[in-house]
Amino acid sequence: MKLRTTLNEALNLRQIKLFTILFFSCVAMSFAQTVTGTVTADGQPLPGATVLVKGTTTGTSTDFDGNFSINADANSTLVFSYVGYATKEVAVGNQTVINVVLEADNALDEVVVIGYGTQRKSDLTGSVSSVSAEDLTVVPVSRVDQALQGRATGVQVTQVSGAPGAGTVIRVRGGNSITGSNEPLWVIDGIVVGTNFNLNNINSNDIQSIEILKDASSIAIYGSRGANGVVLVTTKSGRGAGTGKPQVSVNVYTSSQMVPELPHMLTQEEQIDYTNEDAAFRNTAIPFPNDPSTYPDNDWFDLIMGTSPIYSADVSISGATDNLNYYNSISYFNQDGIIKSSALERFVFRSNLDYTLSDKLKAGFRVNYSRINQDNGVVGFNSAFGTLRTQPIFNDDGTYSGFNDVIGAPFNNPLAAIELNTNETFTNNLLATAYLEYSPIENLVIRSTFSPEFNNIKQNRFNSSQLPGLLALNVPDGGEASVRSVASTGWNNENTIQYTTDFNEDHSLVALAGASFQKVTTETATAQAFGITSDATGFNNLGFSDPARATITSDFDGFQIASFFGRLNYSYKNKYLLTLVGRTDGSSRFAPGNKYEFYPSIAGAWKITEEPFMQNQNVFQDLKLRASWGKSGNQAIEAYRTLGLLTEANTTLGGAELPGLTIGRPANPNLKWETTSSYDIAIEASLFGGKVFTEFNYYYKKTNDLLLDVTIPRQTGFTSQLQNVGSLENKGWELMINSTNISRGDFTWGSTVTLSKNENKILDLGGAEFIDVTVDEILGSDNTRLIVGQPVPVFTGARYLGTWKSQQEIDASGFTGPAAVGGARFEDVNGDGIISTEDYVIAGDPTPDLIFGVENNFSYKNWDLSFYFQGTVGNEVFNLLMRNNYFNRGETTKFGGIADRWIQGVNETSDIPRAGTDTVGGIPPNTEYIEDGSHLRLRSVRLAYNVPVDTWGLNGVKDATIYFSGSNLLLLSSTRLIDPEASNFGRNGLGNIAQGYLGGQYPNPRILTLGLNVTF
Repeated sequence: MKLRTTLNEALNLRQIKLFTILFFSCVAMSFAQTVTGTVTADGQPLPGATVLVKGTTTGTSTDFDGNFSINADANSTLVFSYVGYATKEVAVGNQTVINVVLEADNALDEVVVIGYGTQRKSDLTGSVSSVSAEDLTVVPVSRVDQALQGRATGVQVTQVSGAPGAGTVIRVRGGNSITGSNEPLWVIDGIVVGTNFNLNNINSNDIQSIEILKDASSIAIYGSRGANGVVLVTTKSGRGAGTGKPQVSVNVYTSSQMVPELPHMLTQEEQIDYTNEDAAFRNTAIPFPNDPSTYPDNDWFDLIMGTSPIYSADVSISGATDNLNYYNSISYFNQDGIIKSSALERFVFRSNLDYTLSDKLKAGFRVNYSRINQDNGVVGFNSAFGTLRTQPIFNDDGTYSGFNDVIGAPFNNPLAAIELNTNETFTNNLLATAYLEYSPIENLVIRSTFSPEFNNIKQNRFNSSQLPGLLALNVPDGGEASVRSVASTGWNNENTIQYTTDFNEDHSLVALAGASFQKVTTETATAQAFGITSDATGFNNLGFSDPARATITSDFDGFQIASFFGRLNYSYKNKYLLTLVGRTDGSSRFAPGNKYEFYPSIAGAWKITEEPFMQNQNVFQDLKLRASWGKSGNQAIEAYRTLGLLTEANTTLGGAELPGLTIGRPANPNLKWETTSSYDIAIEASLFGGKVFTEFNYYYKKTNDLLLDVTIPRQTGFTSQLQNVGSLENKGWELMINSTNISRGDFTWGSTVTLSKNENKILDLGGAEFIDVTVDEILGSDNTRLIVGQPVPVFTGARYLGTWKSQQEIDASGFTGPAAVGGARFEDVNGDGIISTEDYVIAGDPTPDLIFGVENNFSYKNWDLSFYFQGTVGNEVFNLLMRNNYFNRGETTKFGGIADRWIQGVNETSDIPRAGTDTVGGIPPNTEYIEDGSHLRLRSVRLAYNVPVDTWGLNGVKDATIYFSGSNLLLLSSTRLIDPEASNFGRNGLGNIAQGYLGGQYPNPRILTLGLNVTF
């Protein structure tokens, strides 16, 4: 009985405990809530991530689209984790939707976009640099390429000018061509848009990431288009927004652009002295005989420039359901230039949608429409260099001045041009892609895309009949106007099939095959009229002109490309990786027999840290060695370049001139692709628990069958013909270090350093030792050369030795050419007594010895601070203004250093030539034109405050950031024009090789920005 009583008591006690547990569990459940959300990383959903209620065993995993659902009470904390990513904890509170972005705990586990797919960086066998959306938006820019400077190793980005909407020159591991383009291929959401796509059409805030493919393994999948590198742009989708209600993001900012430091020029009084000395030396009338105070003192830089604003606003709506994700945005951007009459206004609409029709079928589209209104500017920065401070703005009667008394001729008054002239461009662009993706069986995906592009450009230009320079001639000639229209239509069709499989546990295989077809046509029409009788209509009625002088031109251009490609990625034990790529391209630009070319590549990688002997060390979290080889091409010629060219050639018949045609260019059906073979070896390492990631690359590239104009016998009727001759090489190294220096409590400090060096050398010029390149008709053709064994190009000229100090020095030198005491002296290299091209030496080249970028990011509680430096070392620049603004006559403004010139009886030891001596013997291109282009620029500084929305009680607001940033706030440089980062010849044509030339380009402004980003 006692035993039974004891057992009953025990059972009753157990029942009481069980009841108590059940009771409190029910109470807890009554306070629990269902929390849903999405886990993403690197802009992509993260399937299989673990979501756990902290301190319990309650948990779940995310599905294929990164979505999860879990029960948790308000006092709980959810723990999100995934292999290779830092664990993140989020307090539930009153939240029912929690979207989490996991940061890579190891840089090698980041997901990057590659050609026709994605891969973890740890599985890459090729060289790919990534730039995130965060990096792109640190500095507000009008074009995405402007944000790439210094961000990727092996990539040199040079701003063409500081004008609104101005582009850049990009070189990925150096230039591979002399005649053809050296710009990389741009691919936007899988759409091949070419090398000259106007990036003003894209809103930077719509971009999720940018990947730059650099070596043969990564670019071979693009075959003939990839020799100069490939830039992949991926725009945002709704996957990161999570399920539930739509996510709305608003980004607004306003900027103030300020005139940067300007070149040091002579003051008004100093310029008067120089101009008078110049006239006295030439025995002409003294232009300024009176006291300097009696003449105007106009700062023409200040008159045409000033502080100007930027306004930007964009709104995006994104979201996702089980079957649908979407991202829609609209943006407005308005920038007035710091030079009057220059501006850019842009509207962009984007819609991205992905829809899962069934377990096996998906579809989607990407649509981007842009409208750009651009004022191209009617005066240039260099106009201020050609106008003396003493030149009056207005005549005595209040009209604009249009006559230069110093030279006795009309001049172009910049302020009159700004008021009276027009130069504007309107661009409408539609870029779209639609895809269908079918998976008939597990691991097999068939995908087809169709991508049209429509581009319409209209440029209106008008020069007034009331320009004071024209009125000064007293010969009424009317105005001049032109209207130019460009209509371009293209489409691209991509078809791929991919199969992924794992077998025998140790083997993994991804096989891709595809076909690509593209066609682009462009039509251009231009009408130009002269003698327009009324400014009232301007370019709007070209009929109000002299019909005998009107000109009409038109042009048609088009090409087609057909491609077939394949890629095989193999992994053994996730330790040894192999990639094989092959692509065959056929282009309409070449004649039959040379239309098709095959481009192969092979690459391998070894994950050293997966080896058993690396398991007991704690230095390397990951260590990978990789190498690649392959070929890529460059269809570096214009359409129809293999054919002869018809040109206008009038003839006389029966005493009357009749229009006619003749062959102006010889055909060459033997033209073929330029081909680049490249090798790459690299090591990637994640050290000290992922706190430091570093990557070092060494590469070598050789381009054969360069396209060059070769001299041919005159008996053919021509002087030259484009042929495949010559070769050049590029070799160099790249180093990137990304580190978390401090991470303690609320404070973190991270740094990124990028270093790159490229050596470029010409190996063969078809038997010629050198080729002269004409960059300036006045300077002649001997200041820039392509020389075997030297970079592309080199600057050449006479070596400047200073000034002749006395007549005795001239007589003793053996120099027999014209010379003057105090005049410029040059080295007579061959000792023949004169200065000629035979005496020219290599004075420098525009290729830097080192390109670098350094970024530091600090975070303390809700505050973020970052600053970013970039620059170059060891490059030279060619100052094209030296001829007129240093050596030549006193009719143009002179650099400030001229104040220390040779003056008889005052400063006879100076090595700066005396005024007027340029008329004695002339001034050849010389080493004084060449300046050190090394520079250090504080590219950006950004201070941001992340608003604690919960603490502030901002219901409905998920995130809010207020920031203040500055761009181009500091520049250290020794060039006379202050900023060495410009390109006088742009990026195409002559600018393809003639980089490093400064001609007074539009300066880069200093910019202060105040902005707000809010997500609801």
